[in-house]
Amino acid sequence: MLSKFWPKKKIFVGAHVKSISHIDDKSFQDVEVNQALFDELKKQELPLIDGEKRTEIEEVILQARKDMDSVGGTIECTVVGIPAGIGDPFFNSVESVLAHLIFSVPAVKGIEFGKGFEMTKLRGSETNDAYYYEGDEVKTHTNNNGGITGGITNGMPVLFTVAIKPTSSIAKKQQTINIAEHKNSELVVKGRHDPCIVPRAIPVIEAVTALGILDLMFIS
Repeated sequence: MLSKFWPKKKIFVGAHVKSISHIDDKSFQDVEVNQALFDELKKQELPLIDGEKRTEIEEVILQARKDMDSVGGTIECTVVGIPAGIGDPFFNSVESVLAHLIFSVPAVKGIEFGKGFEMTKLRGSETNDAYYYEGDEVKTHTNNNGGITGGITNGMPVLFTVAIKPTSSIAKKQQTINIAEHKNSELVVKGRHDPCIVPRAIPVIEAVTALGILDLMFIS
């Protein structure tokens, strides 16, 4: 895991398993995010904020393996320490640059920033992030928009969630077609099968996030 992205600038990238199938881990918004947390997640084979969910999640993954099937999940990623003013309202918005890179990662099927789709059920008064001064530093009381306002960082942690689909290469028999013979057929994928690729995708998501943020900082 990439817990230190730009130590000289005190910018850090970290991610964890937000959910596997129907089981949810805590969010970065629920805890104090610091280097110690990133270091702890880095040690874990299945990086979770709430360690009590580990056994339940492992059982779901193992059951999928027994069923010759697979499960998907989500990854939550955050960028801490990024200054305000990075990005552009249009073609180089933080969301568009990161989404472009994130969707280049195999198995990614969706991304949401901050509360994302949950915001569609709320009013503007509930989703707007109100600003305040903490000494000379500008902060927001909430981070519903994931640290981005109008495509530009606002000084709060950038926060987004990525959807990872279940592994498509499963051992269970599936319906397909035989192009050579132009007829319907069945497919059995032989070899090694990962019942869940969510944990393996975490360092990739962190890496492309760091590349995207670095690029934005140079062009902003």
